[in-house]
Amino acid sequence: MNKQEYKNEYNNLKKIVEEKLDEYVPVIYPEEIYKSMKYSLNAGGKRLRPVMVLETCKMVSGSYENAIPTACAIEMLHTQSLIHDDLPCMDNDDYRRGKLTNHKAFSESTAVLAGDALLSFAPKLIIDKTPKSVSAEQILQVIREFCIGAGVDGIISGQIVDIDSENKEISHETLDFIHEYKTAKLFVLAVKAGAIIGGASEKQINALEEFATTYGHAFQIYDDILDEIATLEELGKTPGKDANAHKATYTSHFGLEKAKEKVRFLCDKCCAILSENGLKSQILEGILSDIVERVC
Repeated sequence: MNKQEYKNEYNNLKKIVEEKLDEYVPVIYPEEIYKSMKYSLNAGGKRLRPVMVLETCKMVSGSYENAIPTACAIEMLHTQSLIHDDLPCMDNDDYRRGKLTNHKAFSESTAVLAGDALLSFAPKLIIDKTPKSVSAEQILQVIREFCIGAGVDGIISGQIVDIDSENKEISHETLDFIHEYKTAKLFVLAVKAGAIIGGASEKQINALEEFATTYGHAFQIYDDILDEIATLEELGKTPGKDANAHKATYTSHFGLEKAKEKVRFLCDKCCAILSENGLKSQILEGILSDIVERVC
């Protein structure tokens, strides 16, 4: 698969997710909350996490269809985290994916409720829409992983430590904790969920968890770099906000060049994890290549 073939296949998976997201969330009474949910769900983005769900399922089972509802549910969780992250009481941003943030397009109260609605809608979607060929035990495993990623064992702990670290000198260990919990845990959820639905072995699931944790750290450092070097149009959100808010980032700790070196190192490690465990995916390899090419 060459670069263009990879992009075509990636965009095909992305399109499937976006069509299903639109289908799964109708606009019914009370319209305002559904419109708010759909506003952020349909705002675009790379759809990395749902694509990873579908690809890992396909990698271990040969098909991705059974994982489509879970892929959409995880994108709902990710969208919820962005809606709440942008609120004035959190990161206080006016733009997300090149559009006004949810609380700017609607209201703060509606944005809070839209995030809550997506968070509760997502696991119900997994239960209701996953094909019957997937066992109840597998679905229960996926819901458990969803709760871990969405809760205090996942992004919530990352977010609270990130907020608490503003305007402070923190250790490298604390910075790693923020990256692992705020960012990597959702990638772990994505690949584990896809693998579970695909019937992966415990060895494969463990390898994919290591892959996703490593990738999550690389992705957050990549995001830190972009916050410094990208424009609003390229970034889709206000650039330079991390520095202005005195947030702890990899670039503020180590500088741009060291950050770029770390991204390359971690992406190479991800490729090695896949290779050493006999996991072949040109989509995952292409995802790794994309972030290295853009910032390194």
